[in-house]
Amino acid sequence: MMNFLKQRFAKPSKHAYAVVTGAGSGIGRSFALELARRHGSIVCADINLAAAEETVALIEQAGARGFARQCDVGSAEQVQQLAEQAEKLLQHPVTLVINNAGVGLGGKFDELSLDDWQWCMNVNLWGVIHGCHYFVPGFKKQGRGAIINVASAASYTAAPEMSAYNVTKAGVRALSETLFAELKKDNIRVNVLCPTLVPTNIIKDGRIPERYSRLANHALMNYAMTTSDAVARLTLNRLDKGELYTTPQVDAKLLWMMKRASPDLYARFLGFSYRFVK
Repeated sequence: MMNFLKQRFAKPSKHAYAVVTGAGSGIGRSFALELARRHGSIVCADINLAAAEETVALIEQAGARGFARQCDVGSAEQVQQLAEQAEKLLQHPVTLVINNAGVGLGGKFDELSLDDWQWCMNVNLWGVIHGCHYFVPGFKKQGRGAIINVASAASYTAAPEMSAYNVTKAGVRALSETLFAELKKDNIRVNVLCPTLVPTNIIKDGRIPERYSRLANHALMNYAMTTSDAVARLTLNRLDKGELYTTPQVDAKLLWMMKRASPDLYARFLGFSYRFVK
């Protein structure tokens, strides 16, 4: 009985055996390093193996264990292999998966190709689905586990000229909300992260029209209300408390409240405001 209670109320971010996707930079790297500070062991997966290895070097400098693996999260086969390899590398069942890998895509709806949509969906949505699909069975078998899915405030703000990105992030949020309820009885915690601007490489590495990438980079440099390290720390703390949502910035919270208070009025205001965008 005592072991059951300890397991039920344990903090999943402490001494975690974790897998972090997109761990080569940005929020993913910050998650990995924060877990290292919390005495965890981390498998750092990224499509860019060299970047993942850099994160592992930082983890080892912090005195923790890290392992780098190349993985395209849009490939079900590669994520399945990652799940199998992770347990062997860690020499312990995985207790936490952070589905962080993501790409940026912007532009008017009629300017986007179906290839753009497929690329964005494969990473942002299918990558998270794959991560949950291949790790949840192991969590159920253990009788515990934890999932952090990185979405975005774009999942509910529905900003124009971000249709594909908005759709994928809304899907991540919906999946997370569903799993939070469905897996609670299995002692599996779920948290979904919904930030606004956070300094990462998503704009540089994404498919963003130049007219917007310059503006977005300026905003990141001058108006980002937080850092990736602060976001990772807050999200892990929220997970430990059993909370579903992490909206780290004031603007994210304000937009969330506006949308929930009057969805129709919010949409009308957004449409009216967009008329003045050139």
